[in-house]
Amino acid sequence: MRKIDTKDIEYIAMGSTVLGTGGGGDPYIGKLLVKQAINTYGEVSLIAAEELRDDALIVPIAAFGAPMILVEKLFSGNEFIKAFEMMEEYLGKKIDAVMPAEAGGLNGVIPFAVAAEKNIPIVDADGMGRAFPRLEMVTFTLHDIPVSPIAQADEKGNRNIYHTIDNVWGETLVGATTIQMGGSCAIGCYPMSGAQVKKAAVHGIVTYAQKLGEAILDAKDKNRSPLNSLIKEASAIKLFTGKISNVTIKTEGRWNKGICEIMGLDENQGSFMELDFQNEFLMAKKDGQPVAITPDLIVLIDAENAQPITAESVQFGTRVVVLGMKADVQWRTSDGIALGGPQKFGYEEKFIPIEELNKN
Repeated sequence: MRKIDTKDIEYIAMGSTVLGTGGGGDPYIGKLLVKQAINTYGEVSLIAAEELRDDALIVPIAAFGAPMILVEKLFSGNEFIKAFEMMEEYLGKKIDAVMPAEAGGLNGVIPFAVAAEKNIPIVDADGMGRAFPRLEMVTFTLHDIPVSPIAQADEKGNRNIYHTIDNVWGETLVGATTIQMGGSCAIGCYPMSGAQVKKAAVHGIVTYAQKLGEAILDAKDKNRSPLNSLIKEASAIKLFTGKISNVTIKTEGRWNKGICEIMGLDENQGSFMELDFQNEFLMAKKDGQPVAITPDLIVLIDAENAQPITAESVQFGTRVVVLGMKADVQWRTSDGIALGGPQKFGYEEKFIPIEELNKN
């Protein structure tokens, strides 16, 4: 167990945006909500999954919606507390700790605000080790843990509790209601025991996000390159250097879909890269050939300051570096690839690990 303060949140937010692989939502508003909560209620205890009692009740808390809408339609903060309280009331039990559903972007920090106000710990774990666009795309699904009950709340005061027949239906029904709520909401989902978290979650992800953030934000004070520090800390593969030449993006339901085109510079002069995204970057092709495929992570970095760029904030002319990172081992199993791999998103290409695609 260790205490998390507002400075730690800066690092965690930055690292979570890296792990968001272009999705997860911009963490800026979430970061402000968390800092306000910590300043009001005190620092948050971060605990390892191994420290949980087997019979403890843990609930992931998350923002749900299209990342582009999350930029335009701000959260009040009360939605997340309402989702938490609804879950406690419905289950008739006190929640012992919260955790991120995904360590990506906004959702990497939002649970800290709830933990601070409710004076409970946050677990150093999540269900993805990155961000994915669908509610069922978590390691909890791989361990047959149901998403239900799902508590849903919006900023206007609308609230729902769902019991769905499986985790895919959880995505379908909550997603449909979210569109009517204006495209974003807060949810509590996948209520689990401590024993289930120990077995099913991606462990140590909050600490990992903090280390990635430190690698970027502290590099200049140590006379290091922020980009090289990030590559070293993440054991990342540098896939491409270039300039954004075009981006097409549209919002379908609660997904941002599109293609980011990058014209090669420096060592990649004369080459071309396409990043295909559905909220998150899912496929990177260099000169028409895949060099990174979901569930491995594809991260777009501003070449000037090593800041991660979310898909909805890509701008023409920005000099960028594209990095690839290995997915958590659970995603590289046959079941993990079936749940979060390319066929799940309608791609014809089969998953090949990033280190194999780039071994030459």
